[in-house]
Amino acid sequence: MFRLLSKESNIFSIPVYIGILLLIVIGFNFLDFNTLDLLSAVITFAGVALGYFCFNAIALNYQTHLPLFLYTTIVFALYTGDLDIGLAVTLFTNSIILLMLTNVDMGMRKNYYILAGTLVALNFIFLPTTWPMAIFVILHVIATSDRIGLHVFRLFFGFFLVALSYFGLAYYMGMNSWNTDYWPFEKFHISEYLENMVWLIPIVLMLIHAVMDHFKHYNRKSPTSKFKYTFLLVFTVAQLITIVLYMGNTYEYLLLLALPVSIIISRMLKFLPKYWLKEAGLWLFIFCLVLFKLTSYFNFTI
Repeated sequence: MFRLLSKESNIFSIPVYIGILLLIVIGFNFLDFNTLDLLSAVITFAGVALGYFCFNAIALNYQTHLPLFLYTTIVFALYTGDLDIGLAVTLFTNSIILLMLTNVDMGMRKNYYILAGTLVALNFIFLPTTWPMAIFVILHVIATSDRIGLHVFRLFFGFFLVALSYFGLAYYMGMNSWNTDYWPFEKFHISEYLENMVWLIPIVLMLIHAVMDHFKHYNRKSPTSKFKYTFLLVFTVAQLITIVLYMGNTYEYLLLLALPVSIIISRMLKFLPKYWLKEAGLWLFIFCLVLFKLTSYFNFTI
């Protein structure tokens, strides 16, 4: 199976995977149909579908089917059909932000900073716990800009436009009070609902091995590969902060890691020294996700 997935993808690959994604979304929403879930499902589908295009934009996947397959498997294992609207919007905006920030045309990327700021602000409005994403975007702009002051100003101008519109609309509608539950910068605590996560420990160990192996051979990497991998790791850390501090028993938060995990694991499998290790690693990945999926239907733990 690994050899089959290692074949180079073509122009028809992404539409096929998007079609499979559509079947997954429809399947999980078929028995529980209401207006809010339908809206959430549409936004989730759009966000995850855009994620397929991020693979080519980040360009760390060697143009094979493997990361696309891993990404689809992760979505199948974590999506339950009743995704919170805030998390659905976050998946959608994160995909757009990644497509903008990975644009190879610097001239185009400069023009995206205001839009990136508005999307980060929308992220915070719909799901305040995603504030680490704002830090990631700010750090990326500072690290990659030739005119840091101007581009940071554009980013914060995007923040300001959304904030002004949001509070202006709230004032017009007579919403003059603030619900402190929407303020995420207090009462930090690690999730207490980690029993089901035990099935994902092998995948976590694979990720740790992948990152350690990357830095072990760091000097052999090209400057472009080093930069893109660092970009991916910083993005992953930003999502991990949100997950560790705020996930609780909402395991769908792990969907925020679907894109970086699929890229990191696919690269790790590719560079394993023996074919049987690659095949075993792939099936172990699938097996762990299937077990994790089953825990949402059957109550069994180690």
